[in-house]
Amino acid sequence: MECHVGVIKGDGIGPEIVAEAKKVLDKIGGKYGHTFRYEEILMGGCSIDATGVPLTDEAIAAAKASDAVLMGSIGGNTTTSPWYKLAPELRPEAGLLKLRKSLNLFANLRPAYLYEELKEACPLREDIIGDGFDMMIMRELTGGLYFGARETKEVDGAMTAVDTLTYNEHEIRRIARRGFDIAMKRKKKVTSVDKANVLDSSRLWRKIVEEVAKDYPQVVLEHMLVDNCAMQLVKNPAQFDVILTENMFGDILSDEASMVTGSIGMLSSASLNDTKFGLYEPSGGSAPDIAGQGIANPIATILSAAMMLRYTFDLDKEADAVEQAVRQVLKDGYRTIDIMPQEEEKRLTVKQVGTGEMGDLICARI
Repeated sequence: MECHVGVIKGDGIGPEIVAEAKKVLDKIGGKYGHTFRYEEILMGGCSIDATGVPLTDEAIAAAKASDAVLMGSIGGNTTTSPWYKLAPELRPEAGLLKLRKSLNLFANLRPAYLYEELKEACPLREDIIGDGFDMMIMRELTGGLYFGARETKEVDGAMTAVDTLTYNEHEIRRIARRGFDIAMKRKKKVTSVDKANVLDSSRLWRKIVEEVAKDYPQVVLEHMLVDNCAMQLVKNPAQFDVILTENMFGDILSDEASMVTGSIGMLSSASLNDTKFGLYEPSGGSAPDIAGQGIANPIATILSAAMMLRYTFDLDKEADAVEQAVRQVLKDGYRTIDIMPQEEEKRLTVKQVGTGEMGDLICARI
């Protein structure tokens, strides 16, 4: 199979971690007879430096012409970078929002899985961790507060900011169906998260999700308020299978879930539209403070590439091979700095490696 992959290296550690994901894809291609053809696409701060805007029309066209897009991380230090002195619509993250909207990437999948070998990195007590957890956070990605009308103006002598939270039933129904479809392939449980005790948008969300649930009688549906869900993620994460929620709630909860696994550097993500096209990226940020040091954890980006193999190219066997290689490297005792044990005696039982070496180790086990 020939696979045309758009590549957004991005900013900060983005180029370093994307390089390792490409290395793994090329190893898969060599072993299983596939060809990965890469086309670089500018987005984020690097695009601002080169073109004056975070995302050009040409970049959008290149992304649309690809089978899938593999992305690193975008943005920089929000207090010191000159990018954040620009108008909001010209900042790096504006490019990402524009790309999601332009490609209709409404479904964001963020798995949160605790590896047995990384239990010591989990900040929760051992009795809470138990036998570990394996959840999928399904976040609606093109609606809600992030895409609603907004303005800042003076009202009665006071500067006033307004952000509009809007969802229609069609937006809710399509993400709900995707969530239930994924639950059918997992443990057949959906936890729909909202704020229906306060928000009209959440009351509509709950109504539509209940309608969709009727088409999936094998799936258990429960509703949970977002504040309770935030608490339950650190009280009993094993109770969750698929968490289905709107844009802003999903943004916050998925980051919380990532830290419960021990490091955001371990968590992959996929953003999908109605076709096989997807944007695949790590859940973490650009970490400009460690950029160029060769210590960033590339595993989340490598696992995002595995999701690309699975969801866009239907290469389940190849995706399994990547995921198994990651597990084996961890089992063999290799760690990047972010997942090193805190206790000195435990640090003696593993070996710290850098970004490139971690990628090489994973390739060697495919």
